Amino acid sequence: MIAPAVELDLAYRACEEITRREATNFHYGIRLLPRDKRRAMSAVYALARRVDDIGDDDSRPADEKLSALASQQAALEAVVRAGAGRGGGCCAEDPVLVALADARERFDLPVDALWALIDGVKRDVLGTRYETFDELVCYCREVAGSIGRLSLAIFTAGDGARHARLADDLGVAMQLTNILRDVREDHERGRVYLPAEDLRAFGCPSPPDLSTELMRFEAARAREWFDRGLCLVAALDARSASCVLAMTGIYRRILERIEQAPDRALVRRVSIPAWEKGWLAARSLAGMRT
Repeated sequence: MIAPAVELDLAYRACEEITRREATNFHYGIRLLPRDKRRAMSAVYALARRVDDIGDDDSRPADEKLSALASQQAALEAVVRAGAGRGGGCCAEDPVLVALADARERFDLPVDALWALIDGVKRDVLGTRYETFDELVCYCREVAGSIGRLSLAIFTAGDGARHARLADDLGVAMQLTNILRDVREDHERGRVYLPAEDLRAFGCPSPPDLSTELMRFEAARAREWFDRGLCLVAALDARSASCVLAMTGIYRRILERIEQAPDRALVRRVSIPAWEKGWLAARSLAGMRT
């Protein structure tokens, strides 16, 4: 039995509110999409926020967080088995899972991307560190490339598998930007993402004792991933392409500011004001209409 429309509407509204409140960078792009795609994207990001919040909850010990992630995965598995509106038990009362179940049936969301997202957050909980850049890329593909693949399914109504690698590359680019933006905050939480081989090569014992040269080196790498991944835009319809350009435009602007003043990025989190995010979103929409 499919969930009644009114229940689905309430579930999606809850997801949209979470996205509006918590995922401000993504919200500017998501709102450019038509209703069904916008709602599905909000369900995906509401789930991602929930999983991230479990991993970031410093008030809980690691074993409790791992248990919570396992419970979330079990609930998702129930959704996958049951289909839209038929989750039953805990899922039927969970607006995020109700909305996600509907989005999965509408857009054929790749299940492996959901599991990858949880696996990536488990790495955060375990305090995994990365010796090489390739190891770091594997993590980025889990926590952010997974969102790229889920988003691609929504943009293309489940018909974008041949472009999954490009969506994955954009996810990696944005996660690398996040790592550079949050490097000091992450260190304060005991997390080090930059590859150990790079820290040694630039003579940096550990964050936050990083050189501006290392920051620029890592930023240049992120730019290369953006350049590759943005080839995806040509394969999308105009409004989906605008969404991608708006979201990546915000992250690329953050990356640009890190490159321009890496010393400041080591002291405080780089951000851009709301008006500029809105301008970037509007420019992306106008660009796809011309």
